[in-house]
Parts: sequence; structure tokens; C-alpha cells
Amino acid sequence: MTSMRAVPRPTVAGLSFRPLVAEDAGQWLELVVRIAEAENAPWHDQLSDLTEVLGSAANPAADNTLVGVDGDGVPRAYGYVAKSPGGPVGFVFGGVDPLWQRRGAGAAVLAWQQDVSRSRFAAEDQASAGARCFARAGNTPHEAMLAAAGFGRVRYFTEMERPLTFIPEPVTVPGVRVVPFTPGLGEAVRLAHNEAFADHWGSESRSSEKWEYFLGHESFRPDLSTVAVDEASGEVAGYQMSMFDADAAASEGRRCGYTDILGVRRAWRGRGIAPALLIDAMARYRAAGMDAATLDVDTENPSGAVGLYGKLGYTAIPGRVTVAWDKAL
Repeated sequence: MTSMRAVPRPTVAGLSFRPLVAEDAGQWLELVVRIAEAENAPWHDQLSDLTEVLGSAANPAADNTLVGVDGDGVPRAYGYVAKSPGGPVGFVFGGVDPLWQRRGAGAAVLAWQQDVSRSRFAAEDQASAGARCFARAGNTPHEAMLAAAGFGRVRYFTEMERPLTFIPEPVTVPGVRVVPFTPGLGEAVRLAHNEAFADHWGSESRSSEKWEYFLGHESFRPDLSTVAVDEASGEVAGYQMSMFDADAAASEGRRCGYTDILGVRRAWRGRGIAPALLIDAMARYRAAGMDAATLDVDTENPSGAVGLYGKLGYTAIPGRVTVAWDKAL
């Protein structure tokens, strides 16, 4: 492994670029919210998401983050790169203030992110390099910028929902107990998740650091999350980890429980554990006063997830499709 080479910062008229620091978190969140509101985005990063980026040991902010501030010191554009050690892609995230769009800031930040990704791969002596960006389908300016930079669509993710006016009868799986998530199960669930998702497209193992941030996220709801435990061995067979976005509830006027991750380890698949976990989640959501159960699905997932969700009454939410864009570097 070699040292990461320094990457020149973008040059955009009226903006001064520097790395993000911890003190930027509040203003950075305000910028994220401005962008989300202008784009009518169904969700946006919250403070804990930004704090995770700023405190990441795997992706030090000094080398992997960027903010462009105007003459008054107000953040107007940002970008960051996240790459796991040995990972096949550098994930690029960013945005531009609505008042500063169409001035070249977005393209400049994206070019910087690609250079940072190349430098990261070179520092790890990896022969192949790639960048991946996620964009909401229908965000024409964002999609046009990615296409112009040489990115191409590779995967589609659809958000689905199910009203909680009616809930199926609970599913019992012989030899398996569905229990509430507790902190004591945290590490076992992390290891189960890494195993369960090892054969999923685009999935990378979650480190202890990333898992700690996930469990500490302000939207994570342990009371709505459950674990399927094998009664004979005591092992975690499956899990569903739920979240509740208070900001989205306030803006949409309804409350939705969101299954952020759902997984079943290979040795326990085909026994009905996933339906059992989802139906249990529905009951928990309704008891908490929620209106609907939601989740995201990879539309090309070969596990049959789309069919499973359909059978349980989930339907696609119009306009809620996210596209993964890739580029070989």
C-alpha cells in the first residue's frame, strides 16, 4: 500500500473549497435540507449521517470531503467519497445549493470525487477502480450530469409500502423465535447481516464502526426491530431493523415504519422467516400509531424479494425509484 496522493480542489467562480470539519455539521445539514426541499426528495441525510462522515476512520474527512463556501462563508456545494478497504467502488455523494446550480459546481465536485477515488485505489494497489453514485430517478439535471461524466445506470431500487389497515395473521416458524432487538444482540446481528448479504449485489460488510453509527442513528427504532433466533443453537437466523423518519412524517402528514434491512442467513432460508419478521414488524408499526409499512427493494434481486413483498401486500410507491450509476475509473 502506498500513500494517497493529494488531489487538487475544484475551481468554481465565487466559491472557496476546503475539507469539511466537525464544526460544519450544522450548516452542512441546512444545505442538505435546502437541496432536498428544492428537489422534493422523499428523504435526506440527517445529522447523525453527516456526523458519521465527519468522524469516519476509514474515510478521513481531511482527504475525502469537500465543501464550497461563498464569500459570506455559507456552504453552497459539498461532496464526499466513501470507500471500504479493498472495496470495489468508491461511493460518491454530493449536492449543490439550488441558488448555485447550473454554474458548474456539481460537475467540478464530481470530477474531484473521481480523482479522489482513483487516488484511493492507487494507494491500496488495486488494479481496477470504479465510482458509484445514487440518484433519484426523474432528477433530470443530476442524471444528465452523471451521463455527461461517463456514468451509466446499473441498478434500480424501488420503495414499496403497505397500509396497516389490515395485517396478516402472524407466521410461526418451527424451531425459531422472533424476539425484540436488544443491544445485547447487536454484534450477533451485525455478523448475521454480513453473512446474509454476502451474496447481494453491491453489498459490503459493515464494520463495527459503521454498525455503531447505524444503531446510534436518530431514526433507528430498536423497539420496532426484531430478531429471529434459532431455539436449538441460540444463533441469529434472521433480522429486520426498522427506522422512523420524523421529518418525513411531518412533511407528508402520515407516519411510516421503514424496514431498513431485512436478512435471513443462508442455512435458514426457505422456512418463512422473512414473512414472519415482516408481519411482526407490521404489527409493531400499527401498535406505534403508524399508517404504513415501507421498505426498499433491488428490482433485480434474484432472491425473490419483489415477489415476497407483493404477496404480503406491498406495492411500489410512484416516483420513489433510486438508480445506481457506475463508472470505471
